[in-house]
Amino acid sequence: MLLRLRVTLPDRPGALGQVARTLGVSGADIVQVVVLERMGGRAVDDFTVVWPGSNRLERLRAGLGAIPGVHVDGIWRAIGAPTTSGHDAELLGQLAANPADGLATLVDAVPGLLAADWAAAAVVPADWAARAGSAPGAAPAVACASWRTPEPPPLPEITPLRARPLDGPQGMRYAAAPFGRAGLVLVTARGEGEELPAAAFHISEVDRLAQLVRAAAAILGDRLDLVAAPPVTA
Repeated sequence: MLLRLRVTLPDRPGALGQVARTLGVSGADIVQVVVLERMGGRAVDDFTVVWPGSNRLERLRAGLGAIPGVHVDGIWRAIGAPTTSGHDAELLGQLAANPADGLATLVDAVPGLLAADWAAAAVVPADWAARAGSAPGAAPAVACASWRTPEPPPLPEITPLRARPLDGPQGMRYAAAPFGRAGLVLVTARGEGEELPAAAFHISEVDRLAQLVRAAAAILGDRLDLVAAPPVTA
């Protein structure tokens, strides 16, 4: 199976090699390494690996935990081959070429771009700001969702409307980014299995999501207002 591992490690020569060797000894075949952060002598790296399904993950965690200064932030299933920011321009080109299906195209693509399980475009009620600090009103409506989204989607409290990571119950991790139009927000999520505690969305992932959403809003324009509008009843 394909796994994503997020590891915090010392930003010094040899540390990345130690992690890579430990992954190999544990039975993992490294497919890709993505550096998410380097700051203050520490690095945060995502490793995408092919992992033998018969192997127990305790062996992998124990091996990585034995390396001085290394911490495993999360391990979760990857739903496909890793993608980089170079795919973002291609996605935006697809939205521009077919804006009628642009929102659905964006929502379907986001889980693969951010190593998430599913994504949904939610419409927050217009009075969300007035309800701040009071009893909650109507729940967000789902305008569209990716193919792996649970029914109904377990959405977090996504107000106030700003790009940010969110934690939910049962180990759910979310990232949300508003379109800036008609209360429309894109929410993406990754969960955890019995042995697979998913990592929270890194700030670089949230920034990437926010940039995609802002660009999509500029491309799709008034179409988003139509998506967010309530249906007209006779």
